[in-house]
Amino acid sequence: MDTSQYMSMFLEESLENLQTLNESLLELEQNPEDTDKVNEIFRVAHTIKGMAATMGFTDLAELTHKMEDVLAEFREGELKVTQDVVTVLFDCLDTLEKMVDNVQEGSDEKVDIEGIMAALADIKNNGNKQADNNVSESTTETSENNVIANKDLSLELNEYDISVIKQAAQKGFNSIELKITLSENTLLKSARAFLIVKDLEDNGEILKSDPSTEDIENEEFEFELKFVLVTKNTVDEIISIANGISEVAKVEATLIELESVELSEKEAETKVEAKVVQNEPKASKVEAKKADTNKKPSQKKEMKKAHQSVRVDLERIDNLMNMVSELVIYRTRLEQIVTAQKSQELNETLEQVGRTTSDLQDLVMKIRMLPLDTVFNRFPRMIRDVSVELNKEINFIIEGADTELDRTVIDEIGEPLIHLLRNAADHGVESKEERIAAGKSPVGTVKLVAYQEGTKALIKVIDDGAGINVERVKAKAEERGINTEGLSDSDIKNLIFAQGFSTNEVVTDISGRGVGMDVVKTKIAALGGTVDLISEEGKGSTFVIKLPLTLQIIQALLVRVGEETLAISLGFIDRVIDYKEEQIKRSNGKEVIIYRDDVIPLVRLNETLDIEASKTDKKFVIIVNVGDKTIGLLVDSLLGQQEIVIKPLGKTLKNLDQYIGATILGNGLVTLILDVGALL
Repeated sequence: MDTSQYMSMFLEESLENLQTLNESLLELEQNPEDTDKVNEIFRVAHTIKGMAATMGFTDLAELTHKMEDVLAEFREGELKVTQDVVTVLFDCLDTLEKMVDNVQEGSDEKVDIEGIMAALADIKNNGNKQADNNVSESTTETSENNVIANKDLSLELNEYDISVIKQAAQKGFNSIELKITLSENTLLKSARAFLIVKDLEDNGEILKSDPSTEDIENEEFEFELKFVLVTKNTVDEIISIANGISEVAKVEATLIELESVELSEKEAETKVEAKVVQNEPKASKVEAKKADTNKKPSQKKEMKKAHQSVRVDLERIDNLMNMVSELVIYRTRLEQIVTAQKSQELNETLEQVGRTTSDLQDLVMKIRMLPLDTVFNRFPRMIRDVSVELNKEINFIIEGADTELDRTVIDEIGEPLIHLLRNAADHGVESKEERIAAGKSPVGTVKLVAYQEGTKALIKVIDDGAGINVERVKAKAEERGINTEGLSDSDIKNLIFAQGFSTNEVVTDISGRGVGMDVVKTKIAALGGTVDLISEEGKGSTFVIKLPLTLQIIQALLVRVGEETLAISLGFIDRVIDYKEEQIKRSNGKEVIIYRDDVIPLVRLNETLDIEASKTDKKFVIIVNVGDKTIGLLVDSLLGQQEIVIKPLGKTLKNLDQYIGATILGNGLVTLILDVGALL
């Protein structure tokens, strides 16, 4: 069977299911008695197993099958949910994720599953011993792992194969091992082998084959083919069918007999039936359990909602976005032409086109938007692992995970947030003893909060830990040769974003090497955002990240500096004021402007960007805010507000830090877009 067309679906659904398992196990660890959650975990694990087996990834299916055994112990009440058991299950999930990643990357690297399989088996067996010493059940479970009773079998069957054969036997199917020898005069062995496979699949389901399908395709086999077939037919009937194929020299068949294992009715109902013949195509997808009939209506609604979407290749969405961007540019060009021609009829038509283009643009932007949940969902597991490693109790709270950002922002924001959260767990939250001594709850709190504010998205990482010790940061800064004279407490605290700066005396796997905070600032600045620190010693710290909702099309103010036209994102602009020479003062050798009793640093853009200033009398100061910093930008004139499309500068100009990109105006001129954050 050609499975390549299903590969993409398998990979996406497997990664989604593994993430669901991750989240569900975290919830189960918090609420060990939640039987609904155990059932949900069992269902998802079984789905992964079934998909892996269908695609021919036997290692994946076998490991998930072993994991199911442990989950079954949870459900039967034979095994208690403990931190150690959940940790092993998480290790199992990590191994499964690595195996899926290898499939995705086309890697032939073999993931060693023996260790994790042994750990799962150990948990299962020890769990049985602890639970009422139920010998009969223990015997039943171990007999599942027994080797085939018929010792003449030449194909080695794993636990998953044995499980399927057993379930097939309960439904009245025969499992037959076939050894078919082709005539030595066969010219097209591969074609003949496929005819054999086709005829066998018409009468049942091939569970195992030697050689594999790939080897058969490449004719990498001699004249002998071995199969394990699950069928309603008898051994004699299958022999007769095989002998009816030309160029088959010899057929040997053996009925596979497993040692009798009586599964309880309840266990039989909970096990999902495997697909065994073509006459029952839905068998592999049956997940009917009596317990499921009692599911809450709300759960059914959620399941239905999850499938009301279409998967679209990201490249197609990017191409669509580029086409809409071009449309916006030409719309602006048309508007300029219409203004020059002064045609009323053309103007009305263009207004309609403009509205439609804007609606289309909004729609494409929304399609590109993804909820932050796609990034946030990996963090509860990370905080759990860090808290176990540091022996701290941490209550992790997520708010606003449904806040949406552009996909390009979503792709890049994960790494900075990992640094900030690990920092909060290690540096921020104190040990239990320190918290109790300070009169705090022994359980620390780390919050991840997201929400929209105008054209920006705000993400906050909050902890109720020790906060930043200003004197300690000051001492560390001076030790590294940084002059802290004249700096406010807030400025000193923000020194932790300097490269290689760390106040941790002990270097651990989690933090203390001085890499991380500078990475955070650099990454967020590259996204056109800012990061600020608010901290109170003894109370905790808050990192505030401000990001643009999108990086593609923005509202901008066009300004003129000398003969050059520049664009500034409206998201940064607070207000525009007239330039008056008498308002300009000098402080510490630098120019500042006094506005409403505030002292604002002044940046003359013509000097900063090395542009010859024009001789105009009337100039303007654009006051911009980046985080808690404010500066004034001196420009020669204002050209008005316009919607612009951000285009990357390309390799040649990528080192121009003052600009975030360029845009094409309606008149065809290329205009650079200022990076206000870099000017600070």
